Amino acid sequence: MTRAWVIGLMLLSFAMAGCREKASEALPPPQKLTADATGHYCGMALLEHPGPKGQIILASRSEPVWFSSARDAFSFTILAEESKDVRAVYVSDMGKAPSWEKPGADNWIDAHRAFFVIGSRKQGGMSAPETVPFSDRAAADKFAEINGGRVVSFAKVPPDYVLSSDAGAEAAKPSETSGSP
Repeated sequence: MTRAWVIGLMLLSFAMAGCREKASEALPPPQKLTADATGHYCGMALLEHPGPKGQIILASRSEPVWFSSARDAFSFTILAEESKDVRAVYVSDMGKAPSWEKPGADNWIDAHRAFFVIGSRKQGGMSAPETVPFSDRAAADKFAEINGGRVVSFAKVPPDYVLSSDAGAEAAKPSETSGSP
C-alpha cells in the first residue's frame, strides 16, 4: 500500500508541475486602450490616429508598450535595438472595430494568430501603409477585395514591408505567402 501511495504522489506532483508550466506559458492579457496611451515611436496620443493599433507586453515592464499602428508593433519585433523580452504582441482586430477612425479599445487579437492585409489603400497612424489585422480570414479577404492588398499570416509579413518607406510596392508583388497563421 505504501508503494502505491508513493507512486500516486509522484504522478500527482508531475501532473501539477505540468499544469504550473502551462499556466506560466499563458499569454498575459491585453490592456484596454485608453486616452492616456501614447505611441512608442511618435510619442503622440493613440486615439488621434486612425487604423489598427498595437501593444506589446514585455516581461520587464508592468505597462504595455503602445503603438499608433499595427505596423509599428511589427517594427518593434524586428528592430535589433528594441527589447527582446516580449511576452505578447496584440493588435486591433479590425473585423470587430467600430470603424477605421475608431478601431476599438478592447478588440485585441494575438498578432501571431491574426490574418493581415498588406498593400491596401488604407493608411494607418502617421499616414503610413498599414498591416491591417483580422481574427477572421473571411473578413480579411473581404477587406482586401474592397481596399486592395493581399492576406498573409504574421510570419509571412515581409520585413521590408514593415521597415520600408515604400511598403505598398513590396506588398503588391505577387507571392504565395498567403496562408493561415
